[in-house]
Amino acid sequence: MTATAFAALHRAGEPLLLPCAWDHASAFALAAQGFGAVGTTSLGVAAAGGLPDGASATRDETLRLALTLGSAPFLLSVDAEDGFSDDPDEVGECARELAAVGAVGINLEDALGPADRHAAKIAAVRSAAPGLFVNARTDTYWSGDGDRAETMRRLEAYREAGAHGVFVPGLTDPARIAALAAHFDVPLNVLYSPAGPTLARLTDLGVRRVSLGSLLYRRALGAALETAAGIRAGRDPGGAAPTYDAVRALG
Repeated sequence: MTATAFAALHRAGEPLLLPCAWDHASAFALAAQGFGAVGTTSLGVAAAGGLPDGASATRDETLRLALTLGSAPFLLSVDAEDGFSDDPDEVGECARELAAVGAVGINLEDALGPADRHAAKIAAVRSAAPGLFVNARTDTYWSGDGDRAETMRRLEAYREAGAHGVFVPGLTDPARIAALAAHFDVPLNVLYSPAGPTLARLTDLGVRRVSLGSLLYRRALGAALETAAGIRAGRDPGGAAPTYDAVRALG
């Protein structure tokens, strides 16, 4: 399974809804619900290991999860933060290792570092792992001020470096989403936000990939806390929960 197979899921009018898992059980449970492609969430992987997210601290954990999931019967895209290094060659080697265990996609974020450095990482990944779909993320809206010109400058540099798709988490304004989707000849990926446009609206705006990021992990954690607090308060737990046997069968 190569970048071509994964790329085919990024369709105009029917975007790829990419749920993000944090372990074996969550990934296989999502696949059992009919999701043919599953991503990983760097926050979930980091939090599960007691490590900081976005600090290049989870390279080993990310590779270990990819090894667990890479041979599974679904397409796997891995959130590799910024590639876990400022050295493009090291990022390329990480991508090669991910591809070797079966990943078909990689998400690389610029963390608002130098755009030329991130472009060099993308080029290194394309060279080291030609079969990976490279989703190039800019954080201009996620942790920056959402400057449109800077967003465009960065995304154009990443596209020129060989990115198969571009990702702008934090962007929820419909007009700006539509403008970016129309401008680029590669798929635009946005992060789903409960406060932002619906999946149907994002489809109409031309988005071809909608990531769920850490939402599922945070919702799962929230449900666990709510359940525990409710039982302590004498309330019966609400909401759906897989049976013991159902979870065991995911192993």
